[in-house]
Amino acid sequence: MEWVKAFHIIFMVTWFAGLFYLPRLYVYHAMSDDETSLERFKVMERKLYFGIMTPGMVLTVLSGGWLLSSTWVAFTSDGSIWLYLKLFLVLALIIYHFYCGKLYTAFKNDQNQHSHVFYRWLNEMPVLGLIAIIIFVVVKPV
Repeated sequence: MEWVKAFHIIFMVTWFAGLFYLPRLYVYHAMSDDETSLERFKVMERKLYFGIMTPGMVLTVLSGGWLLSSTWVAFTSDGSIWLYLKLFLVLALIIYHFYCGKLYTAFKNDQNQHSHVFYRWLNEMPVLGLIAIIIFVVVKPV
């Protein structure tokens, strides 16, 4: 099970790298106006979303599900709710992931309707999720 846990962490780091970087690309994309830059950002965003982020998310969820299924009784027998809070945050991050995909489609079709400031704020959301998840898993405060 330690191997599964190790790969779960590796996949999670990969997924979060994309969650942190894609909205940053959107900031720069929203600030660009020349055709060369716009097309370059479209390629970078597509490769990041489909080549790194989505496989990272799928593998994180699958390996996390494997860990959870093999230790569910141990996690839930102590009466604490940290695991449920963590799973809620993971669900929120999955929704955020697909929202980033929706934004990717808008950029791809030249239909972005948000400013670079919007994307700067959006870029901060996964940081809050990561901090909370790490605290729930390591400290188990509740």
